[in-house]
Amino acid sequence: MRILFVTSTRIGDAVLSTGLLDHLLRAHPGARITVACGPAAEGVFARMPGLERLIVLRKRRWSLHWLSLWSQVAFTWWDLVIDLRASALAWTVPTLRRATGKGGRRPGHRLVHLGALLGLAPPPLPVAWTAAADEAKAAALMPGGPWLVLGPTANWDRKVWPADRFVHVAQALTAPGAALDGARIAILGGPGGPERAMAAPVLAALPGALDLVGTLSLPEVASVLKRAALFIGNDSGLMHLSAAAGAPTIGLFGRSSAAEYGPSGPHARAVEADGPPYESPMTDLPAPRVLEAATALLSAR
Repeated sequence: MRILFVTSTRIGDAVLSTGLLDHLLRAHPGARITVACGPAAEGVFARMPGLERLIVLRKRRWSLHWLSLWSQVAFTWWDLVIDLRASALAWTVPTLRRATGKGGRRPGHRLVHLGALLGLAPPPLPVAWTAAADEAKAAALMPGGPWLVLGPTANWDRKVWPADRFVHVAQALTAPGAALDGARIAILGGPGGPERAMAAPVLAALPGALDLVGTLSLPEVASVLKRAALFIGNDSGLMHLSAAAGAPTIGLFGRSSAAEYGPSGPHARAVEADGPPYESPMTDLPAPRVLEAATALLSAR
């Protein structure tokens, strides 16, 4: 069986789509899958079993990236084409079956929308694929444990929880007698100057923390997250990857909606700021509420 799967340019949306791929791999053993995604999300799929080809869709003027993708897939006969980008591509390539997403915001969680494309309810949870080399690197970076991992960055500065509150919660959780008594702290973030700047105040206030900001590939990040006793982070691709990796995950929300994009995993919870979603500043999310949620999540395991 040959499957073409066109997914997101954003890491978070790409991670959420891995549940569909995992379902297809289990439902069709031996299927050969081609995945098309944006450059930032490439690492999400790099270790996927059954991956025949990974096409990186780099944006070009006049939407010529879609023409480039079409030229690479239009002369193959597909058994199934899934296009989560709501483009016209699925209707211009030969296939026995097609499923296409819808553009724009809709009520309900994004994961439910994805599952509905294949009639899956409840929808399959996202997964994080890694290789032995990725896990060996994570083990070398983070020996022993437990480890508290923080994700103080996001793709938009208004989704970033104040640095001093990250520091307060981290120190409270790792204090003597606390839920993560004696745990070491690691700090994750993406590559580039803006991510480094968002993480800098937290790194400065926690000088003993392991600085992993912008230093790892996505499969290596997933391996780090698999070793986390707890992840606390803003609504971001890292948050979604943490939940997919199975780490106990606390996602922080204010300028986005947990009802639509909350972390989806076996041990994941969202904590929201006061007020309406998309309108509440992150300063309206108090540290005690996050600390309480983190302690409860750890106690429930």
